[in-house]
Amino acid sequence: MNTTVPPVWIAPSLLSADFARLGQEVRAVEAAGADLLHFDVMDNHYVPNLTAGPLVCAAIRPHAAIPIDVHLMAEPVDALVPVFARAGADLITFHLEASRHVDRTLGTIREHGCKAGLAFNPATPLSLLDYVMDKLDLVLMMSVNPGFGGQAFIEGTLAKLRRARSRIDAHVAAGGQPIRLQVDGGVSTHNIGAIRAAGADTFVAGSAVFGAPDEDLGYRGILQRLRAAATPM
Repeated sequence: MNTTVPPVWIAPSLLSADFARLGQEVRAVEAAGADLLHFDVMDNHYVPNLTAGPLVCAAIRPHAAIPIDVHLMAEPVDALVPVFARAGADLITFHLEASRHVDRTLGTIREHGCKAGLAFNPATPLSLLDYVMDKLDLVLMMSVNPGFGGQAFIEGTLAKLRRARSRIDAHVAAGGQPIRLQVDGGVSTHNIGAIRAAGADTFVAGSAVFGAPDEDLGYRGILQRLRAAATPM
């Protein structure tokens, strides 16, 4: 593995949490060792599903000391950025297809005090990265087609992750800022090692966390297993 890859971060996806007790779920995964909270926003327009909005983000903010990682699967993006920034987002990621002016959207996110991320769908080429690397804090590689939780990991994502890692490493070697490489979709204890070896450092896990808590250790057990599987001996 490339030694420049940053330490592992695990980001439980609240899309798979129990929404009837969301504050309790947030506190539980944070206490269990989560590094980020992944908050999926779907609009039934950009993707065929409808999820939570800024009011829910604001409601969970008091329950979380760790960063809230807002993933916008919605369009148009620019009007949503200030709303989610006020709702407590620490990092806002959007899909380049959902913005007419990607550079401007990235600037808007940073102007509102948040870190900026750019998401790539399975069929979206990486070439745009060459023009916006200086404005990114995170690159999100979708390993499923966005819209629903519980989908199977698309194996072709591994090669794409390696190419993204190479771009990020070259940017950092040339004096650029560090950029996290996140993967979202179908992450589990069975494949997280291969995903890590391909260059990812930040792992969104929904059903793998909320659907499979350890009988004895609860969420702490599954987070420990995910982290151990992603960390070579």
